[in-house]
Amino acid sequence: MGRALFLLIFILLLYLIISQASFFLKYVYPFHYREAITAAAENNKLDPLLVAALIWVESGFDEKAESDKGAIGLMQIMPETGLWAAEQMGFSDFTAEKLFDPYISITIGSWYLGQLLDQFNRNTYAALAAYNGGRGHVSSWLETGTWDGSRENL
Repeated sequence: MGRALFLLIFILLLYLIISQASFFLKYVYPFHYREAITAAAENNKLDPLLVAALIWVESGFDEKAESDKGAIGLMQIMPETGLWAAEQMGFSDFTAEKLFDPYISITIGSWYLGQLLDQFNRNTYAALAAYNGGRGHVSSWLETGTWDGSRENL
């Protein structure tokens, strides 16, 4: 009887852990700006972990990050891209300095990533390459056959 009760409790705990995986994962792998990332990802049909990973790679979650090329903020957005995206999104009074605001950076960067995914037929590799290297370059690589958009041929 004791063994059956132990097994029942073990199975119940295992079920609770598996069914509440996202609850437990936020404590196992916490990341900054979780709520903003989750909201922006949901608004743009993105995986929030993809957005978090992009932020980690681009800025290491440093909201004051600036690249040698001029990209700024958490999501390392070029000021010209930020201005274009803000206009498309209907933001008023946008200035490049606002990209240092984590919530604006996450909002604009997630929207832009969503646009790139749409442009490149939901090809995550092509969209991420375009996010980092420019949509024109990636379009050219795909059109000329320099790259086929696959992970294997990066």
